Amino acid sequence: MTGHFVHEATVMLSSDSDTGAPGAKITVALCGRWEHPPPCPLAAHHTSQDLDGPRLRLRTVFTTEPAHEDEVRRLIERALRQGTMEGPDGSQSRWTLLTSQTAELTAAEHRLAKRLSADGFPASPQD
Repeated sequence: MTGHFVHEATVMLSSDSDTGAPGAKITVALCGRWEHPPPCPLAAHHTSQDLDGPRLRLRTVFTTEPAHEDEVRRLIERALRQGTMEGPDGSQSRWTLLTSQTAELTAAEHRLAKRLSADGFPASPQD
C-alpha cells in the first residue's frame, strides 16, 4: 500500500539564486536527475514553493511505500543541506537550510498525492 506524505522545509536563498534550484535538488536526490521519464523510481513527488523575500518555503508531497518514508525524508533533507545546485547553464544557486520537518497534507495536497499514486509522476497541483 502506498502512503501519502508531505515534507516542509524553509531555505534562505542567496541573492542571485534560481528559486527553482532547491526543488530541482530534491528531484535529483529522489530520481537521479531533474528530467526523466515516469515513473519516479523511489517516490512520485511534487514540490511547491512560496517565496517571501529571500526565504523560500518548500512543500514536497510524495507517495511511497510506508517503509520508504524515512529514507525519502532523509534524501530531501540531505539535498537541501548541501545548499547548492548547478543549473543547466552552469550557474550556481546557493541557499541555507533553515527548517526541515514533517507536515500535514492539506486537502489539495491529498488530491495531488492520489494523482501521484495513480500516475507515478508529478502532476499539476491545480488539476
